[in-house]
Amino acid sequence: MAKPQKLNRILIANRGEIALRAIRVCRQLGLETVAVYSAADAGAAHVWAADQAICIGSAAAQKSYLLGDALVHVALQTECNGVYPGYGFLAENADFARLCEQNGIKFIGPSAETIETMGNKSKARDVAVSLGVPVVPGSDGAYEAETEARAVAEGIGFPILLKARSGGGGRGMRIVRAMSDFQQAFVEAYREAEAAFGDGAIYLERFFDKVRHVEIQVFGDGAGASIEFDERDCSVQRRHQKLIEESPSPSVNDRQRQALKHAASLLTRGTNYEGAGTVEFILDVETGEFFFIEMNTRIQVEHTVTEMRVGIDLIALQIAVAQGEGLPQAPKGRGHAIEFRVNAEDWEAGFVPSPGIITLWQVPQGSGIRLDTASKAGQRVQPYYDSMIAKLIIHGADRNDALARSSTALAAFKVGGIKTTIGFHRMLIEHPDFAKNAIHTRWIEDVFSAKDEA
Repeated sequence: MAKPQKLNRILIANRGEIALRAIRVCRQLGLETVAVYSAADAGAAHVWAADQAICIGSAAAQKSYLLGDALVHVALQTECNGVYPGYGFLAENADFARLCEQNGIKFIGPSAETIETMGNKSKARDVAVSLGVPVVPGSDGAYEAETEARAVAEGIGFPILLKARSGGGGRGMRIVRAMSDFQQAFVEAYREAEAAFGDGAIYLERFFDKVRHVEIQVFGDGAGASIEFDERDCSVQRRHQKLIEESPSPSVNDRQRQALKHAASLLTRGTNYEGAGTVEFILDVETGEFFFIEMNTRIQVEHTVTEMRVGIDLIALQIAVAQGEGLPQAPKGRGHAIEFRVNAEDWEAGFVPSPGIITLWQVPQGSGIRLDTASKAGQRVQPYYDSMIAKLIIHGADRNDALARSSTALAAFKVGGIKTTIGFHRMLIEHPDFAKNAIHTRWIEDVFSAKDEA
């Protein structure tokens, strides 16, 4: 591990609410910030919030926020000695992390080698097996040729989940229930993964129809020590994209919680992990078994759910760890927290994106309500980037209390000029299955399939 250095000026290599949040945290810590922005984002909140802002390119992410060389050039020109990647864009790009390291700039996250290993699903699986962490039955490697993958699929058995070796967020993923569908699904997944990540190789694993998706927030100091927080449940998904996250999981008991945290610690400590990460599992509620599926080598969108329960600023902790400061004790979580991802999408028309100018922005307020956003009235929602415009996080004494507060907060959240998913969230939490916790990762598709056709 490289010798820690004191940070004084940080390049914020992102946009939107996470960029604005990071800038605010840096200001609280007495650190200067340099924002980067595309031509389309010239009027964005993170631009005026930073101490300095540099236009990095045109609207398309491939010509702005994904230009690693240009970002490092800006960092050097503005004398930044740290880069904060947030999530998305280059946050899990090993080449970018390595480029920062080679230029004496601290990448606020794990090492390039760790990203390269744990960001590769087949390599991460090998590491998990070597450390005694249970994994889903699947292929030993990733494949670029459909014919080679087909032979492996026969050995695993159907249904099978095809997953991109690199990246995540549901891109390059397909469920295949019979060999007759395998060729087309593989070709589609490969093309999608290649377009999204520049790597089309596909990993195969056994698919479970009704499981919960749970994850453990971890922090490592880069020298073999780590802390683990209580699990988050991310089972409410649409096409592998998370919609609602909550903590603790209403399907995890104390014994399972300790086992999940122990498995996560084996990976974190066994890889000398540095900074924030998330170890993701699927949980078979009927048998109580859980299996490692992947590790995200960055902060997650839903880290705020953990923050609401433990009272620790995880962005500030990322910066502290990057400077070599010791890890705190992981406090016991209190109460129940739920996060709703508010997207600029028309959920009644197949979740098509809804860019445009926000004409009304009336946000909920009150005890236990938190809103992370960079949006406001008069702002244009751009069509070039992720459609998330806000994260509404609710904290209550228990799950029932959190749900009651959520219902009130969502009803008070008014947005005009564009379509949003607020109405969909209201419908979800009022559904008896959600109230009774009778859900799984394919619940949206099974129950709302008539409304979910794109």
